[in-house]
Formats: sequence, C-alpha cells, structure tokens
Amino acid sequence: MSMRETKISVRNLHKRLGPRQVLRGIDLEITEGQSLVVIGASGSGKSVMLKCMIGLMKADKGSVIVDGRNIARHSESDRRFMTKQSGMLFQGSALFDSLRIWENVAFRLLHAEKSSRKAAQKKALECLAQVGLAPEVGNLMPSELSGGMQKRVSLARAIASDPQILFFDEPTTGLDPIMADVINNLIVERVKALGATAISITHDMASARKIADEIAMLYQGRIIWRGKPDEIENSNNPMVEQFVNGRAEGPITMAVTRA
Repeated sequence: MSMRETKISVRNLHKRLGPRQVLRGIDLEITEGQSLVVIGASGSGKSVMLKCMIGLMKADKGSVIVDGRNIARHSESDRRFMTKQSGMLFQGSALFDSLRIWENVAFRLLHAEKSSRKAAQKKALECLAQVGLAPEVGNLMPSELSGGMQKRVSLARAIASDPQILFFDEPTTGLDPIMADVINNLIVERVKALGATAISITHDMASARKIADEIAMLYQGRIIWRGKPDEIENSNNPMVEQFVNGRAEGPITMAVTRA
C-alpha cells in the first residue's frame, strides 16, 4: 500500500453558474505523484471543477487543500501559490499568436520568474526537446504549426517551470488517433520525469486509460465512481457503463435540439 502523502484534498465542493448548480459536493483525494483522470459527459462540470481546483474560479462552498493550504479562499496569495507550483495544458493549446514558440514556452519564466531572455530561451528549447520538437521550432510562430505540434508546445510550456502539479484540460481534443496517442505518451513520460501530481479531465477513454493511475467519473455534479483503469469495464455502475461504451440509450440523457 502506498505511503505517499495526500497532495490535493477536495471536500464538499459546490459551484453554481447562473441558475444551474454545476458542482454538488465534489470529494476527491489525490496523493503525491498520482495521475488522476476525471471523465464525464459534456456539460457535466469537469472544466468548472478543474478551474476551482487550480484557483481560476472561486467555489461557492467547500475546500481545495493543496499541501495543507486551502486555495478555495481564492485570495491573491493563494493564486500566486498555485501559479508557482502548477502547470496547465489548455484544451485549445492557448498559445499567444504574437509570440514566437520559445517565448510561449518561456512565458512564465520571463514574466513571473523574471529570468533573463538567454536563460529562459535555453530552458524553453530544453522543454521543446523533451516533447520531441527540434530547436528551430522555437523561432516559429504558432500559426506555422499543426494542431499536434501546438499541443506539444503547450505541454512544453506546462512543464517549463518544473511544476509539482500538472493540470490537463481535454489534452487530445481535435487530434487524430495517432497524434492523440503521441500526446498521451508524452504526458505519461513528462509526469513521471517530474514526479508531478497530475489531474486531467477528458471524455476520451483511450486517453484516460493511457495516462491514469485512477479514473473518476463526474455525473450531475458529483463523483459517482472511482477506480483503476482496468476496473472500469466492470464498474457495475450503469452511468459509467453507458459512458465507457458510448451508448446513446441509458440513464445519462443528452439534450438534443431538432429543427
């Protein structure tokens, strides 16, 4: 049994957006060095949960304890604390169009850590090499890269400050199956190399199985199942089974608008 300490503890997390109660009491424990993937249908609250965990959004109720500190208070010092020790790969890569690739990767080093441009560029090129991109890519602009290469750059940026925690928001969205698997492999490699704790959200079961130590499913604002990737096929949970098998019919109903 693992003796690793709890890195992140989420307790009774609630969040309302307008009239809709999105999160209804999320409870999660994530141990140091663990990779947890949260799955769920579109609109289930995955992104809202992630934003509350990283400190980009203030929860209405509950706590997010990171290394003993409740960042759900959403103070300026809490945001600085999370920014310093975490990195994030955004769903749409979110690269700055006006900056060269190396400047994108080194953005935090240049603007938050006040590194010299020479040192920041050296670190950026090292991170690009770690995700399989050649040094000359560093001088290109984001518009000159394919979607898969942009995802690699976004991963390089996420790891540039050697974070203790990595957040991945739908890391394989918009990629073909082969490139998606390349990104999944890179995520596994980089998380292990850093010894980081990783939290990912996705609806891609191939990605979830590849990068997760454990998978949790979010449904109607609550975690309804959690287990190892090889246990999910026999979850005995009708919502989980419907989602994993991609069936339209079942307890999970999706709103469909017909003309």
